[in-house]
Amino acid sequence: MLRTLDFKTGWQPERWPNFSIEELACRHCQAMYIWPEFLDRLQSARNDAAKPFRILSGHRCSLHNARIGGAPLSQHLRLAVDISLVRHDRRHLLRACNDAGFRGFGFYQTFLHIDLGRKRHWFGDRKAEKLWQTYLD
Repeated sequence: MLRTLDFKTGWQPERWPNFSIEELACRHCQAMYIWPEFLDRLQSARNDAAKPFRILSGHRCSLHNARIGGAPLSQHLRLAVDISLVRHDRRHLLRACNDAGFRGFGFYQTFLHIDLGRKRHWFGDRKAEKLWQTYLD
């Protein structure tokens, strides 16, 4: 049974048709943080990208976040997503997410992290930096 951390607003499949609560919920306990602003922006980015998003990680409970070595103040503790790069053009995916209003970007070799935290970006490693650098200039 999925638990929601935000009881004021429920899941609205007609509003976010390209996503499911299961893919965005914590992989450990299936808890979910429903954040309409974030989900609206995610749907907007998906519409602009015109390709499915494979979500590798969405919401994380604090226990799961700690177990996988996530940052103690990770945006995943509310809602952030890591989108697989398979079948995506990096430039187009980044533009779609940026245009949708995401502010936090983590650039990795196999995925793009997006969140609504403060404006910032980082690279998972040197190879990821080389892969993404041309799209940031």
